[in-house]
Amino acid sequence: MCVLQAAEIQQLIPNRFPLCYIDQVDELVPDQRIVATKNVTINEDFLQGYFPGRPEMPGTLIVETLAQAASILILKSTQFAQRTAYIGSIRNAIFHKCVRPGARLRLEVELTKVKANMGIVATKASVDGEVVCTVELHFVVQPTVG
Repeated sequence: MCVLQAAEIQQLIPNRFPLCYIDQVDELVPDQRIVATKNVTINEDFLQGYFPGRPEMPGTLIVETLAQAASILILKSTQFAQRTAYIGSIRNAIFHKCVRPGARLRLEVELTKVKANMGIVATKASVDGEVVCTVELHFVVQPTVG
């Protein structure tokens, strides 16, 4: 079941095409967790130059996609509404498998710690039930400018 679609996602985070990677939010429990989806298609700009003939989603973009899902969770959380979330640090990024065109990337993010305007999320990306990436993201939330 889809909780948020593309237009609603764009109301929350500043990322736009071609850098908005979240297609939909499937589950959302504010202040706790989110499950979102990224459909990786052969038409992605980044696939044109990343391993031609054997395209795969770059690991850095998997982390960025997880960070975008985390931003949605953070900004839907009670104390951070109407703000902007920024990555403070990336910890323990582990890449287990490649993500190829046609994959439906499932993004799971759990809010593990919050203190003032900072926090930590534990994230996991998977395809067909197999984990492809895990990473801990530290974030800072600031008032929205503009």
